Amino acid sequence: MTTTRPTDGDIVACDNLVRIYSVADVEVVALQGLDLRIKPGEMVAIVGASGSGKSTLLNILGGLDVPTAGRAVVDGLDLARLSRGERTRYRRRTVGMIWQQTSRNLLPHLDAISNVELPMILDGRSNRQQRAEDLLELVGLHDRARHRPRELSGGEQQRVAIAVALANAPSVLLADEPTGELDSATSADVFELLRRINREVGTTIVAVTHDPLVADHVTRTVAIRDGRTSTETVRRTERSDAGDHRVIAEEFAVLDRAGRLQLPRAHIEKLALADRVRLRLEDDHVGVWPGGSTPPPSPPARPDQGDADEGQP
Repeated sequence: MTTTRPTDGDIVACDNLVRIYSVADVEVVALQGLDLRIKPGEMVAIVGASGSGKSTLLNILGGLDVPTAGRAVVDGLDLARLSRGERTRYRRRTVGMIWQQTSRNLLPHLDAISNVELPMILDGRSNRQQRAEDLLELVGLHDRARHRPRELSGGEQQRVAIAVALANAPSVLLADEPTGELDSATSADVFELLRRINREVGTTIVAVTHDPLVADHVTRTVAIRDGRTSTETVRRTERSDAGDHRVIAEEFAVLDRAGRLQLPRAHIEKLALADRVRLRLEDDHVGVWPGGSTPPPSPPARPDQGDADEGQP
């Protein structure tokens, strides 16, 4: 396969990713210079409104589409440079896919264990039955191995779909709205299963979702707006003085490699920001004001910085 060296050990690295579609002689820009970094072993959620570009991004990472410009590297493979045969092997070995629609995950005439074995058959792997049994055990459906999809509940079908996606031990598991057709309780169970697989198996998981409850199951949420990454929410667990564990969530704006920054929509609306804004560099931050207003005076320089501000040694 055509390989390239990943940046800083990232298993997923997107640089200035652009995707433009032509629809009835009209160009639709789905991605507008998107940047994204994911470390091995992370579990990340990609969220955004309809039309934000999140599904386009997933299709590119899944090897189902190619970028118009920019670079997408997954596990050392530059996706834009893969031949047709390399792209097929990439989809079989490097990534596993879980779709919202059950019909895209499972063949209705095969039972659960045969569905899990199928990707291994296509890839010419041995010991298929044993691995399929182990994967069904992992997702808690070993006793349903001989049941066909129509004999399984929606949650059970998605659990089999997860086993199918893991069949060839992919480096990255991609999930497109994996709980979109499930009720809240079943959705929580499926996401908890994904989190356990991420923790115990170490598979990197990227889930595209609109489910607000996903925040409880991932350590990082990346929001996409207008074809670019706009904000990231990072969660960590801390122990209080009383010994209790609590989750701390911090939201960050994303600064891309071109220096572009998308301010949160709530900030834009509260300050009535539009068209142009005023910027001022302070000692440890950048101030932003509406273009028609006058920034407040700068704070006095600290005594230890007075000479430096005047350009003196």
